[in-house]
Amino acid sequence: MTCTRRNFLAGAGAVIFTTGVVGQAVLSRKTLAATMEDGDKRYGMVHDETLCIGCTACTEACREVNKVPEGVTRLKIVRSEPQGEYPNIDYTFTRVSCQHCENAPCVYVCPTGAAFKDPETGIVDVDAFKCVGCGYCLAACPYQVRFFNPETKSADKCDFCRKTNLAEGKQPACVESCPTKALTFGDLNDPQSDVSKLITQKTVYRDKVELGTKPQLYKVPHQKGEIKG
Repeated sequence: MTCTRRNFLAGAGAVIFTTGVVGQAVLSRKTLAATMEDGDKRYGMVHDETLCIGCTACTEACREVNKVPEGVTRLKIVRSEPQGEYPNIDYTFTRVSCQHCENAPCVYVCPTGAAFKDPETGIVDVDAFKCVGCGYCLAACPYQVRFFNPETKSADKCDFCRKTNLAEGKQPACVESCPTKALTFGDLNDPQSDVSKLITQKTVYRDKVELGTKPQLYKVPHQKGEIKG
């Protein structure tokens, strides 16, 4: 390991200029091109809020398959405030996890290359061996979905089960465990994939698209409303 936590924090790192929650790192053009190059596949996901019942089976499956320690999580299902009037009260459930952005701020700011975009799948991931624990990626993520893993001592987040289920030819754990089929995963570069068809057939939105991050997590809104992207 050429860049340890100690020598990095002592001064061997990139200069970061933080503006709000999204920072910008001074990286060479060669490094930036290498980390953001797209391959044949571009994996994405759709969370259908009309089908989600908030059971959190996805969260538990993610924890089990990816050995996520207690006290932290790669995936949250957030319940809204009650909507409507008794007895016709309803709730909305939305997924909070890594968006696997095409233009990922976490990748831009990482001084060691630990945060990277997988060239074969488009999945944004973390190399725990290269991570020095600087926290720049946590601060840069506008979705606030990264955390420090208490066991590996490195940044961590959802990776679409790239090193577990996907490596075994399976769907992500959250998708396999969902009892209502609220999650659809696949290659967005393939117009015949289920996820691509769903995006064209349904009204969908993405979070914070105005930031230019181009998130790959799409959501089918529980109720009709403003479409964000």
